[in-house]
Amino acid sequence: MLSIQSICIRVIAVILAMGIHESAHGLVSYWFGDPTAKEEGRLTLNPLAHVDWAGLLCLLVFRFGWAKPVPVDPRYYKDPKTGMIWTAFAGPIANFLLALVSIILYYGCVKANVESTFVLSLLSSIAVLSIGFGVFNLLPIPPLDGSKILFAFLPLDKYIRFTQGSNVMMIVFILLISSGILDGPLMRMVSNSIDLFSHWAIVLWGL
Repeated sequence: MLSIQSICIRVIAVILAMGIHESAHGLVSYWFGDPTAKEEGRLTLNPLAHVDWAGLLCLLVFRFGWAKPVPVDPRYYKDPKTGMIWTAFAGPIANFLLALVSIILYYGCVKANVESTFVLSLLSSIAVLSIGFGVFNLLPIPPLDGSKILFAFLPLDKYIRFTQGSNVMMIVFILLISSGILDGPLMRMVSNSIDLFSHWAIVLWGL
């Protein structure tokens, strides 16, 4: 049974991973000329503004959840496809950067002989969950970010149809998640990313 501390650590890590992900989408979309996120108060680093509480609960209980999507309107972009590619990429990239910073801080605490299990566990959880969130969202399955990136190379009419999703694609998505068939590959990618970032952090701190 999870302790209160473990639950708190997991909640904080999930909220940060989701919040930084959605904030990055909104910020990059704004850079490309889309004011929608700013007008709706979503252009903020406050992670609570991006939390879907039902999605958070599902993630904590079932290990599958979602954040409140930042509204994006590609009609404001000069080049809708390019704008959508970078806007979609922004979320996972932000997750990887958050994980890297967390791992650097973790090994910094190790070097400084910080013995707080709460701090070390929190940094570790942020790194793992943030990388997991980033990797998961790169899957080329609607409505995930990977589909927006991949389908941007299709003709415009097909791109719009795929990014809007379909009942069939949603069923495929749900089946893949619930079957657990993706767990192994995803965990290997997460583990490899953690090993890489840890290596960089160890070299940085001279451990």
